[in-house]
Amino acid sequence: AVVSTQSTGGPPDPIIGVTEAFNRDTNLNKMNVGVGAYRDDSGKPYVLPSVRAAEEKLLAQNLNHEYLPTHGCPKFREAAKILAFGEDSVALKENLVASAQSISGTGGLRIGGMFVNKFHSSKLIYLPSPSWGNHTPIFRDSGLELKSYSYYKKDTKSLDFENMISDIGKIEEGATILLHACAHNPTGVDPTHEQWDEISQAIKKRNLLVFIDMAYQGFASGSVEYDAYAVRKFVEDGHRILLSQSFAKNLGVYGQRCGAFSIVAEDAESAAAIESQLKIIIRPLYSSPALHAARLVSTVLTDAELHKQWLVDVKGMADRIISMREALKAGLAREGSVHNWDHLTNQIGMFCFTGMNPQQVERLTSEFSVYLTKDGRISIAGVSSRNVDYLANAMHEVTK
Repeated sequence: AVVSTQSTGGPPDPIIGVTEAFNRDTNLNKMNVGVGAYRDDSGKPYVLPSVRAAEEKLLAQNLNHEYLPTHGCPKFREAAKILAFGEDSVALKENLVASAQSISGTGGLRIGGMFVNKFHSSKLIYLPSPSWGNHTPIFRDSGLELKSYSYYKKDTKSLDFENMISDIGKIEEGATILLHACAHNPTGVDPTHEQWDEISQAIKKRNLLVFIDMAYQGFASGSVEYDAYAVRKFVEDGHRILLSQSFAKNLGVYGQRCGAFSIVAEDAESAAAIESQLKIIIRPLYSSPALHAARLVSTVLTDAELHKQWLVDVKGMADRIISMREALKAGLAREGSVHNWDHLTNQIGMFCFTGMNPQQVERLTSEFSVYLTKDGRISIAGVSSRNVDYLANAMHEVTK
């Protein structure tokens, strides 16, 4: 027997396609602002000093390479829960949180999607419009039915809060709603803490299951506490949330594929039962997660000196992103742009929804060798003090 020759090639990933086109370009001024990975001000991949120190500590211990348990490294899982829910979390103190180490955020989302499909009464999941492109295939391939709710207002390039609340009020009771904890991807638009409070109450009225994707804790504002507000507020309000965490961005361990998935249960007995079911889901998927990833992250999070250094490291990354937003906005003003670019600095995190249309994006690429996705989303991490003025000029030329 052979695999059917009727299979046709699938469409290319749009972000990978951007990188491939960038790599082929010979323009010395070319820029890749499409990929979601942090770069330092010289445009190079950045290894956090705290992570480098953790690597050295681990190397000195001459450790083995045995399998981890199916649901991951206990030390890592505990550290991840504390980072998300807080040292003083009642849910943690009462052993209400079931958790599993995952293959970064994508793996955590997939575990969660499969858990919802297997155990939750409703197979509906509502995503914000727009949302991270990978959310759709993750949850679709988990067997869930996807719908959307209002999130982004194009004309003001800001949160469409009024319609968001209105849409939440119409969602079928018992459905799952996906929320981005901070640094919403792709828009960079987040609710204020006061708006999160209202969103929590609106969701509670509809008795929805809350699934939070937290891929940027600390990386968004520079404060791990501030960025965890939504997670902790929803738990405090009594939501039994599902949570996916990624450590790719905030520790810069992209290729290590380190993440966690958690569920807040009704009681400790239920949490233990849920954890056993998570192991059953994970076993045929990948059997056990990445060992080095868990060691690296747990060392940084549990060693007092390294944790202190990490808080400085992550704030440094967030501050550079914020400074590049400010520099790009100032550059556009110097170029003489008559458009309102306040959204560049009002948005937060790695990504910015510029408001440029596909035709303007095409001109940016063809005339200036600036590579980004067609929706006008740019990764501020690809902007540096060396190229920000070039980008400002290019954006002005295609939008004037």
